[in-house]
Amino acid sequence: MIISVLVTGSPVSQQCAQSALSFCTAALASGHTLYRVFFYEDGVHTGSALTVVPQDERNLNSAWSDFIQQHQLDAVICVASALKRGILNNSEATRYQKPAANLAAGFEISGLGQWVDACLNSDRVVSFGA
Repeated sequence: MIISVLVTGSPVSQQCAQSALSFCTAALASGHTLYRVFFYEDGVHTGSALTVVPQDERNLNSAWSDFIQQHQLDAVICVASALKRGILNNSEATRYQKPAANLAAGFEISGLGQWVDACLNSDRVVSFGA
């Protein structure tokens, strides 16, 4: 089965980023294909390379980045949500004359058209968020 996942909640204030990661891990282990993971609204914070968490907590940003790279997944951060929340790749940082980019490895920034494409090309769509 081809699955796409939508994550809309912040990795630091809601359980949904952890639940989505657990779901994606289980889906791949069960032989399913992940077409795309799309991070929207506060879920875009998952793609920040600058998040620092206490030593006794799991760094979901790092866990997601590692997972995406390990499985070569298509992980998209919504551009409109990202810009409003200060998540930038190199081209957006240059475009808006910001001093640095902070998009974590493995993620890409793109528009809602990527989510529409994911919905059209997936057997199932699963959403995690408020």
